[in-house]
Amino acid sequence: MIALVEPQKRESGSVLDEPVSASRLNCFHSCRLKFFYRYIQKLTKPVSGALFVGQAVHHALQQWSNRRWKGISATSDEIRQSYEDYWKEEEQVDWEEGEKETQRGKAWGLIEHYLSNTPIPVEEKPMAVEVSVEADLSSFGFHSLRGIIDLVRPGGTIVDFKTTAATPNEEQVLHKNEIQLTAYGLLYREATGEKESGFELHHLIKTKVPKLIVTKHDPISEKQRSRLFRSIDSYMGGVEREDYVPSPGLQCAACEFFNECRKGVEL
Repeated sequence: MIALVEPQKRESGSVLDEPVSASRLNCFHSCRLKFFYRYIQKLTKPVSGALFVGQAVHHALQQWSNRRWKGISATSDEIRQSYEDYWKEEEQVDWEEGEKETQRGKAWGLIEHYLSNTPIPVEEKPMAVEVSVEADLSSFGFHSLRGIIDLVRPGGTIVDFKTTAATPNEEQVLHKNEIQLTAYGLLYREATGEKESGFELHHLIKTKVPKLIVTKHDPISEKQRSRLFRSIDSYMGGVEREDYVPSPGLQCAACEFFNECRKGVEL
């Protein structure tokens, strides 16, 4: 069991020396205290059922992309076997009685719907699958930027898979994911020396009848690039000052560090 702790001053140089990522930036700017617990204190929590379902779906789609990249068969039955093997290894989630089997079936329903309705032809060979890329930003006064890109289609279209409970609003989705998309665009340019042709967010909607919504985005603009650098600059300044203030709001209901935060605030 994790003990409740009060935020305190700590050496943060090691964090500043680590590569920056979109997930770190988003965590820091949504709640600095959450960042403190996750990346400074490195508190760990059990994997939630919803998170594991997302991981299982992502794993299956990664296998689908990998098999196409290798030029081997990527049928629904073959992906199903890999998916079932992934579930057999699950030992972290505290499921309610009968919940595991229910969620396993629902998650496969999402995957099956995607395989039947994807805009990506099965014969299309990806440029890259689940590739880790790092870009040196020292010339801009920052450390390196790192990210893992789900899929790159021929011609330089960057694809990211997401699972969600509600149908996304296109304008809000692009705004919410701007840091991630901008980071991926810069990383793609660093790795290839070329400009990305655009982005596709493939949302698998966990409704009673699964849905697939594809949201497209143009290549990143100079304004977005500038905003990302300002975000990194703000992040680095806050970490250097050890500025880990909480940001109470609606997002707290789903935060895994709610109890630790309340204890710290009350003290």
